[in-house]
Amino acid sequence: MTRTIPFAALLICGTVVAAGPTDSDALKAQATLAPTQGNAVSGQFDLSGTAKGVRLSGTVKGLTPGSRHGIHVHEAGDCSAPDAKSAGEHYNPGKHSHGDPASARHHLGDMPNLVADSSGEASFETIVADATLAEGDKSLINRAIIVHAEADDFKTQPSGASGARVACGVIKAMP
Repeated sequence: MTRTIPFAALLICGTVVAAGPTDSDALKAQATLAPTQGNAVSGQFDLSGTAKGVRLSGTVKGLTPGSRHGIHVHEAGDCSAPDAKSAGEHYNPGKHSHGDPASARHHLGDMPNLVADSSGEASFETIVADATLAEGDKSLINRAIIVHAEADDFKTQPSGASGARVACGVIKAMP
């Protein structure tokens, strides 16, 4: 005897499965920041997949004490140029204007400013919403994290008037 499963039951089952963890949730990556020419900024970031995007956390040292600094994901995982211009522009697969990451539309690579303490160190944690560490057009793997000399104003196009690139690190998948 053949049994048929009602369509509504299939939808319920599908929803339960989709709401659970995905393979991308288990993915991990790292980026080690090295200073650009003439700078002394360095740091380390750990990245992990979440249901909402990619969690990025770490510390940066050698910043101007008590200052704010722009930090962004850039399109190319290439820090070879002395000024890190080889990393290209902000990662922006959606072709949006630059903006505050708390707003609805902004570059995928836009993040809140780093805030350095009195010793020039900043601890940082954020979720890069809608990003992934899995393959695809929103993947952060083989992109670069850039720290800038100035704060991001989240208005000036195309990069928030955040100044020179003072550190760069390539985002690499962890085994």
